[in-house]
Amino acid sequence: MEDFLTLEKQLCFAVYETASEFNKLYTSVLQPFGLTYPQYLVLLALWETDGLLVKELGERLNLGTGTLTPMISRMEANGWLRKERAKTDERKVYIHLEKKAYEEKQPITKMVGKEIQSCKIELDEYKQLLQQLHVLSNKLKGRKV
Repeated sequence: MEDFLTLEKQLCFAVYETASEFNKLYTSVLQPFGLTYPQYLVLLALWETDGLLVKELGERLNLGTGTLTPMISRMEANGWLRKERAKTDERKVYIHLEKKAYEEKQPITKMVGKEIQSCKIELDEYKQLLQQLHVLSNKLKGRKV
């Protein structure tokens, strides 16, 4: 049982190490576009559904407003998106993509896809890994604290 306590046998370390490698990969791909990995995630969410409330975007990305608000402000300053207050309730702020985000979608996704393919992850393997990570994430979310 002591063997289980080694670093190499820890699932948390394997996930951490893998996430670190993904961050490096995405950082190198997104740097020419002036984007960070979390900003790319914002774009992905808004490419799916433009005009999300800040609260909805935070829930979708599992990010708090303390992290999300400054990121949105930087992206707005760089021309990726814009904030728009609801006319009926000024506490609600919608996030909309700007023209730049639509124009850069294909070049960004093409570069990301190319980089993922360079890792030699087969499509079936990709789908299987994604499914297993979703199962693991749901199990961790559902644990009793």
